[in-house]
Formats: sequence, C-alpha cells, structure tokens
Amino acid sequence: MIVIAHLSDVHVDDARSVERTRAVAGYLQGLPYELDAVVVTGDIADHGLAQEYEVARELLELRHPTFVCPGNHDERDAFRRHLLGRESGSGPINQVHRGDGFVLALCDSSVPGKDHGELDEETLGWLEYVLAGTPGDTPVIVGFHHPPVPLHVPYVDGIRLFGEERLAELAERYPRLVAFLVGHAHTAAASSFAGRPVLVAPGVVSTVRLPWEPGDGVVRLDEPPALAFHVLDEGGLTTHFRVVTPEAGPGLGR
Repeated sequence: MIVIAHLSDVHVDDARSVERTRAVAGYLQGLPYELDAVVVTGDIADHGLAQEYEVARELLELRHPTFVCPGNHDERDAFRRHLLGRESGSGPINQVHRGDGFVLALCDSSVPGKDHGELDEETLGWLEYVLAGTPGDTPVIVGFHHPPVPLHVPYVDGIRLFGEERLAELAERYPRLVAFLVGHAHTAAASSFAGRPVLVAPGVVSTVRLPWEPGDGVVRLDEPPALAFHVLDEGGLTTHFRVVTPEAGPGLGR
C-alpha cells in the first residue's frame, strides 16, 4: 500500500499563510509513520519572492519525502534557487521521483506571466520519456498545478490547463499512468480526464466559494486548511480528505 499526502496553494506571504502552512506541516509531522510521499501542487509563494521561498522551504522541510511543483503564482528562477537549492534557470521545472512500487512525475504547467496553464513541448517530451522508461506494471502518478478539466467554478475554469488534448493523447498510449494530482482551484474536488481520476487538493491558504454557495467574493478565508491522502494498492486508488485546525497545534486534525 502506497500513501501520498497531497496539499496545494500554500501561497506563503504573510503571517496568516505561514500559520496555516505550519499547521498542516505539523499535522503531517505528527503522523505515526512515514508517508511514501508528500506532494505540493503549486503556488508555493504568493508573489514569487526569494524570501517567500526561503520561508516555504523551512515550513515544508518534513520528515516525509516531499516534492513540489510550480503554480501560476510562482517564479521559476526564484523557485529553483531559493526553494529547490538549484542553479538559476527559466525553463520548466519537471521532476521525477521513483519510489518503492510507484513513480511520481511532477510537471510544470505554469506559463510565465500568465494565470492559465499549459504543458509545453519540452514538458510533454519529458513526461513521455518518464512513462516510456517505467516498467508497465509500475503505476505512474502525474502531478501539476492547473486542472485539465472544468470544475464548474467560472473563475477557476477560465484559468485552468489548456491544450489538454496533447496530454490526453499521451495518456492513451501509457496505461501505467493511473491518476492526475492537481491544485489551483482551492477546493477539494474529483473528476476524470483521459479515463483517469483527476484529484484536486483543497487550498491551504483559502477555499474557493462555489457558485451556488452564499456569500460575496471568490474565496473564503474562514474555512480551515485541508489536505488529501491518496492510497494506492492493487485495487486502485482511494482518496481521503482531512481538515486541519490551526488552533489545534501540531499533529492534530479532524
């Protein structure tokens, strides 16, 4: 059994975002055993600033193997240097983790200077290389920031992943690709794309207001942060969601 924690959209900026991220990190640190991976699907920093990444790096320094990919609020060069500790660069940030019994491929769906997402030719070529190099009986989970399908939230749907038909064609050729993990929407959601589950992590910093919910504005700031757990076994993929109460302290959730 493989257990992956999935969080997204921490938007490290002010004391509030730091408190909420620290609460989720404390909850993960307080779990009784090691997770196979923690995945953070983008928007790590709110303004893409060096100091934001330095704070985020400290907050996300967990005892579990932790992997992050960029979102539309992130800046690639600062992300590389101040979060990943790598050399400068402006190209897409794509990363692969070959775990025990699974492969995690994190793609960069960000488009510099834009809010919507795309997977460029370099990223799609890289992903095909990962898929082709993975044995057919090893499941591959693909993560990126922008959902490749409409979620029926107009603001989010206007800045989702576009050009997704190229990704669908790639998925059709590689049945070992078992799921897509995304963020961006600031709401826990599940859909399907190319015959695979699309699992959207709730936002840590805020929660989007659904069109049929009461209230004004796009986001709600009064909802507590949350995360997902994806469990992969021979029977398939199961997802659980957990809410973390910042006031409860490290290791406590509901």
